[in-house]
Amino acid sequence: MRVRPITPERLVTELTERLVAAEPPGRLRVAVDGAPAARPVERAAALVDPLRALGRPVLHVRAADFLRPASVRLEFGRTNPDAYYEGWVDEPGLRREVLDPAGPGGSGRILPSLWDPRTDRASRAGYVTLPPHGVVLVSGALLLGGGLPVDLAVHLELSPAALARRTDPALRWTLPAFARYAEEVAPAGFADVVVRIDDPRRPALVEPDAAR
Repeated sequence: MRVRPITPERLVTELTERLVAAEPPGRLRVAVDGAPAARPVERAAALVDPLRALGRPVLHVRAADFLRPASVRLEFGRTNPDAYYEGWVDEPGLRREVLDPAGPGGSGRILPSLWDPRTDRASRAGYVTLPPHGVVLVSGALLLGGGLPVDLAVHLELSPAALARRTDPALRWTLPAFARYAEEVAPAGFADVVVRIDDPRRPALVEPDAAR
């Protein structure tokens, strides 16, 4: 297995180049998957301006804006790792409002957010149109292995020790969910790009042939 250390700045550059080089039959749907400790939202956001600078329209969608209502999400309590693993994100809504419209033959009419967990109500966001050569970045945790239709998957990998060390104490109850994810889904085994990020200042790329 070849693991190549890389600077954070160079990581953004190489990921941008990889996305620009991808040639799906239309819009590009990208999942940036990782535990909150890996900061997938920030990693995806860092790609927006470089992609736009290269002429690619970009829409960044956070999975956290597609949570299920609290009555469903928290049915078994606020700190249930199995519920977190199996059903916090409204995957049908994410597919219906983002990934299918961005896919082949889709309208490009995308809803950037569906639910506001702070108010536990619909976000009332307006639809936006992503041009045919655009890129939609979906960032969040536990995104892979559930059949979400994406064209390219980026997985931010943390060792169990690093995950435990870097997880906010208020979120430590989620650790069993990520242990299940690593065992049952093993996203590092099939993601198109795997980034080891135990130390955010010193990430490393697992080369494509080693990640498959």
